[in-house]
Amino acid sequence: MRSRRDALRRGLTLCLAALIWLCAALPSAALAAKKKTTATATPDPIPKPTLPKDVLPYDPEHPENLLTEQLYSWSAILIEAETGNVIFEKNADDIRYPASCTKVMTGLLALTLTDEADMDRMVTCSEEAVAVNTQEEDVTSLKLQPGEEINFRELLEATLVYSANDGANVLAEAVGGSISHFVDLMNEAAQVYGCENTHFANPHGLHDDAHYTTPRDLATITRIAMQNEEFRRIVRMQSVQLTKTNFHRARTVNTTNELFSAGTPEKPNKYYYPDIIGVKTGFTSKAQYCFIGAAERDGVSLISVVMYAGNNSRWADTIKLLNYGFSQYTSVTPVELYEQRPITIETSNYSLNDSGLGKLKLRCVATDQESRDTHIIATFDDVEQMAENLREIMLIQYTRDFAAPIDEGEVVGTMTYVTEDGEAVVYNLVAERAIAKRENAPPSLAELAAAADADPNPLPPLNFEIVLLLLSPLLIAIVIFLILRRLFFGRRRHGKTPRVRQRFLR
Repeated sequence: MRSRRDALRRGLTLCLAALIWLCAALPSAALAAKKKTTATATPDPIPKPTLPKDVLPYDPEHPENLLTEQLYSWSAILIEAETGNVIFEKNADDIRYPASCTKVMTGLLALTLTDEADMDRMVTCSEEAVAVNTQEEDVTSLKLQPGEEINFRELLEATLVYSANDGANVLAEAVGGSISHFVDLMNEAAQVYGCENTHFANPHGLHDDAHYTTPRDLATITRIAMQNEEFRRIVRMQSVQLTKTNFHRARTVNTTNELFSAGTPEKPNKYYYPDIIGVKTGFTSKAQYCFIGAAERDGVSLISVVMYAGNNSRWADTIKLLNYGFSQYTSVTPVELYEQRPITIETSNYSLNDSGLGKLKLRCVATDQESRDTHIIATFDDVEQMAENLREIMLIQYTRDFAAPIDEGEVVGTMTYVTEDGEAVVYNLVAERAIAKRENAPPSLAELAAAADADPNPLPPLNFEIVLLLLSPLLIAIVIFLILRRLFFGRRRHGKTPRVRQRFLR
């Protein structure tokens, strides 16, 4: 009996020991399995954008010497906004993921496909549209809820300024009827705009292998978008005020564009760029950091695109590109272009006391607001060449001869400039100084005509000069007649036989 109890005790002890070992082993096995699963699921690390080790240091004092190797971004482009001319590029046709830079196309279509009267309408968020909130971690969104009603214009502003992904979906449904149909419109628009290496899979830019573009295509889309005044207004905003909705209280969302912020006196922002006017940031783990920038300075407008860059290097690269562009391009009015090589003419009939010996410099003067607002955007070398060959790009016409007298400020001709759109803009050419008429010079035909027109008496007063002038043709005719008569009739008379006279006998 006792041996039986001992055997039972030993059995229970063994079971208890086995149970303890099993409890201790399970967490370790589970942890090992978890570690194994995690290690298997971890993707290959994405390489970070860096500069080559042997690259020459960038000199901010000489932005005109920028090299492609001095950009961290793997792909980039810089264009002149008015003409679309490419100023600088680096792998500009490489296929890249655009991330939230996609929203430039989304905002552009939302504006162009919506009437102004509908811009302040209320739109209702669908469950499908706001589901983007759960697609990835740290997705920028307005936390919109199914059934939430929000102002369309405010939604558009928040989508572009704050980069709200759920906002892009709601816009797509409001404009296209459905997200898929709006995406079709995005791809159709890309083809119309001439984007050869672009395909959109969504309106927000979260990663999709079939969602891609290039710096060149993004610059093209942005250039078209920046021609829309409402788009330009929105992308210059640094914050957006959202009014109260049926799900959210009134709130403010801010831009993620670092180039807008000057920082504080205690901590200034080294990436602040005073000339920046937009446009859009972007980031996903596979796209890395992207940025589309636009800037204006002294009449020159530029658009830059950097793709696959670091968080801070995208700002540094954008500043390098924009400074390079402003070192290459300038904006001049036709008047400023003319003044580089003004026209000087030789007058006639000028006073012998004229210090300039009759030489007259012509000034170019704008005739209206349109002519004052007209600008020519070109490189510094092109501007110099155009000034040297002014008559090849401008139509110069004179409206009078250049016989003195000439009054200061008198309009003596016109200069016509034809814009790239084929519009003719006219400027006046005026005398810079007065030139007096030569002393004791005979009156010109114009002066005689003017004097005759000013005389109320249709017949000139009779005097010796007038009588002589009127009788001179008759006197000349008489003299000619007498000369001819003398020559002709005199010879015939001498050739006749003398007439016999009568003789008388005495």
